[in-house]
Amino acid sequence: MKNLISNIGLLAILSVPALAQQTDTLRTAASVTPAIATPSANNELTISGYIEAYYAHELNSPKLTQERPGFLYNFKRNREVNVNLAFIKLAYQTERVRGNLALQAGTYAQYNYAAEQLLMQHIYEANAGVKLTKSAELWLDAGVFSSHIGFESAIGKDNWTLTRSMVAENSPYYLAGAKLTYNTRDGKWTLLGSVVNGWQRIKRLDGLSKPGISTQVQFRPSASVTLNWSTFFGSDRPDSLSQHRMYHNLYGQFQRHKVGVILGFDIGRDRMPVLNGRRSGEGYFTWLTPVAILRYKCTDAFRIAGRIEYFQDKHEVIIATRSGSGFETLGYSLNADYAVTPRALFRIEARQFSGKGTYFANRQGGPARLNTALTTSLSIQF
Repeated sequence: MKNLISNIGLLAILSVPALAQQTDTLRTAASVTPAIATPSANNELTISGYIEAYYAHELNSPKLTQERPGFLYNFKRNREVNVNLAFIKLAYQTERVRGNLALQAGTYAQYNYAAEQLLMQHIYEANAGVKLTKSAELWLDAGVFSSHIGFESAIGKDNWTLTRSMVAENSPYYLAGAKLTYNTRDGKWTLLGSVVNGWQRIKRLDGLSKPGISTQVQFRPSASVTLNWSTFFGSDRPDSLSQHRMYHNLYGQFQRHKVGVILGFDIGRDRMPVLNGRRSGEGYFTWLTPVAILRYKCTDAFRIAGRIEYFQDKHEVIIATRSGSGFETLGYSLNADYAVTPRALFRIEARQFSGKGTYFANRQGGPARLNTALTTSLSIQF
């Protein structure tokens, strides 16, 4: 009881500065949107930034546990105030040329970029682009850029829930390579094709010689409906294993008055590997993950959202467990968001994972099927 009271007290302390200010509007988009930018004198170069601080507290794990479960890569630190993502960004835009450079810090970069070269771990994005024709919105961009796979991004304010869904945590947040993007004049269609270094990789995986291919088809018939299909074809294993990966990401986002709904379904397949010169089987290792989010706008400044999600990875292609018997987990969350101003957002979320196996630890350090946590965050954009 004392632990719970102290936990609630810390959450309340973090919320005081937010609740003491004037109510304002809350952004409505779930897609990736830039932080508010400050234009330069010629309006071609802009500077913007984002900072999101957080505190996460697991309620049923050992007191000395410092990290959230291994399949989570955002808001990772347990029982400490930390920064998930902070970046400063320069953006250059003219009629035919554009470019972005953003430098980052925080636990998002620490855990998501752990496999990258040291200097590249601080690159949130660095890309250059040219418009290939005067008459059509056809752009060629190259460098490091945010992933087009999925409806969630690393920038917390753009997502309907405080923490990222399991599907987002275990698919690319960023890609490196070259992409061709076409937008129709009426803004209803986006078509994208890209050649990338790998599955969320700036540095190509050692032993892998071939790049990956990723695509996106997005249809927006109205301002309240978005339909998306993104793919990845390639590998995240050395050539010697000959494991081809196919991944499909589908989602629909719908908004009607005060109610918004996101429905998503992702499925991936890795071909069975070649071991000792022979393929271990003719089939594929498959993982899948559906997710549904419901959000309600109580006022212009206050919103609540609920999420239910499921992740199945029987062959542990993406998520490894201590038992080696596969990963299968159901998740629930409920969050409340308060927009202090258009540039400041306070959030609090309760989340629980319920595993088919004992993937988690209880307070005594023994195996457990449940993991429950409270998380709060305060973010600003400038």
